Amino acid sequence: MPDTVPADLLGFIVERIEVGIFAVDRDYRVVLWNRFMATRSQRSAAEVVGRNLFESFPELPRKWLERKIDSVFVLKNYAFTSWEQRPFLFRFHHNRPITGGVDAMRQNCTFLPQKNGNGEVELVCVTVADFTDTAMFQGRLNESIAQLEIEKHGQQVLIEKLENAQNQLMQSEKLAAIGQLAAGVAHEINNPIGFVTSNFGTLKTYAGHLLAIIDAYEGGTASSLEQARHDADLDFLREDLPILIKESQEGLGRVTKIVQDLKDYSRVNDAGRQLADLNAGMESTLNVVWNELKYKAEVVRDLSDIPPVDCIPAQINQVFTNLLINAAQAIPERGKISIRSWLDGDMVCVEVEDTGLGMAEEVRRRIFEPFFTTKPVGKGTGLGLSISYDIVVKKHGGRLEVTSELGKGSCFRICLPREFKGATDPDVRSGL
Repeated sequence: MPDTVPADLLGFIVERIEVGIFAVDRDYRVVLWNRFMATRSQRSAAEVVGRNLFESFPELPRKWLERKIDSVFVLKNYAFTSWEQRPFLFRFHHNRPITGGVDAMRQNCTFLPQKNGNGEVELVCVTVADFTDTAMFQGRLNESIAQLEIEKHGQQVLIEKLENAQNQLMQSEKLAAIGQLAAGVAHEINNPIGFVTSNFGTLKTYAGHLLAIIDAYEGGTASSLEQARHDADLDFLREDLPILIKESQEGLGRVTKIVQDLKDYSRVNDAGRQLADLNAGMESTLNVVWNELKYKAEVVRDLSDIPPVDCIPAQINQVFTNLLINAAQAIPERGKISIRSWLDGDMVCVEVEDTGLGMAEEVRRRIFEPFFTTKPVGKGTGLGLSISYDIVVKKHGGRLEVTSELGKGSCFRICLPREFKGATDPDVRSGL
C-alpha cells in the first residue's frame, strides 16, 4: 500500500465531505474553498479563491476572526469555537424545512495550522461543521428541563399543601377526640369535686360547733360549756373529722392527678421529638379516656419494663387514644381490653387487644384508609386510624399492625424504634 494518500482521493474527500473546509494565508486570502462552502454561501471557488476573505464576506465578525486566525499563526496550534458560544461563523441557512426552528445553521469551527518543512505555519485551514440538529435537540432538552423544573416546583407546592392539609386533619381529629373526651373528663373531675364540696359544707358546720365550744369555754358557765359539748356531739366530731379531711384530700389528689395526666397527655409545652416512656404515656391516656372505658370493659395491664423511645409524645398519646376508644366502641356490652408492652430487639411494642365484635377481612384491609369508617354518621370521622398509621409509620418509622377475627375481637400492635432512623414505606400496611 502507498505511504501517502493519493492527491486525487484527498481532493475527492475535501469536495464531497459534508463539512465546510476553507484555508487562508497570512493576508486572509482564500486558497481553498470546498464544495460545501460554495453550495452554502452560493459563492463558487472561482469567485472566492485568491480574494481577501473579509472582502468577499463583509458580514463576518472580522476583529474576532482575525484574532482567531492570527493566534493559530503565532501559537502554531489549533483553535476551536463552539456553536454554544458563537452560534455561527457564516450565516448559512439550514436545509430543514420540515422541522424548522433555527434561522441559521449552528456551526462548530476548528482552526488547523498547515506547517511547512521548517515548522512554520503557512496556512490556516478552517472546518465548518453543521451542528444544527444538536442545537435543536439541545434547545428541546433545555425546554424539557425547564418544564420539569416548573413541574417540580408545582409538585413541591402541592406537597406542602398536602402536608398542611394533613396537619389540619390531624389537628381536626385531635380536636374531635378532645371534644369526645371533654364530657368524660369533666365527669371524672366533678365526682371528687362534688364530695369535696359536700365535705366542706359539713366541715363548716363542724367548725361552727367547735367555735361555740371555744366561746363557752372562754366566757360561759360550766352548764353552757356542757350544753355546747352536747350540741356539737364532740365524740362524733373526733371520729368524723379525720375521715372528712382524708376523703377531701383524696378527692383533691384525684383532681390533681387528672389535670397532670391531661398535661402529660397533651404535652402542650413539649411538642417536639424527645425520649418518652410509652408505659407512662399509656397510663396518662388511660386516665384521660377512663370515662369512655370503665362502663364497657375491664382493663388488664401487662406492661413490661421498657426503655424510653425517641418520639413525639403528644402524637403517640393521640394514637393510644384512638386505639383505646375504638376498642371500647367495638365491645357491644361488657368485655375486656388487654394492654401489653415489651421490648423486641431495637423496637418497643405496645398492644391493645379487645374482646369486641372484630372485623371481616374486607373491612380489616381498609381500616387505614382516610375517611373509611363502619360507625354510623356522627360517631366517627374515619380519620382516627389513618392518622394513627401516618403518625406511627411516616413520622416515627415504626409499624402499626392489626389482626382481627369476626366475633372474637381485634388486636392492634404499635412498634416504634428506640432511635428514630427515618420513616418506613408508607404503603406497607400489613397484618400481624
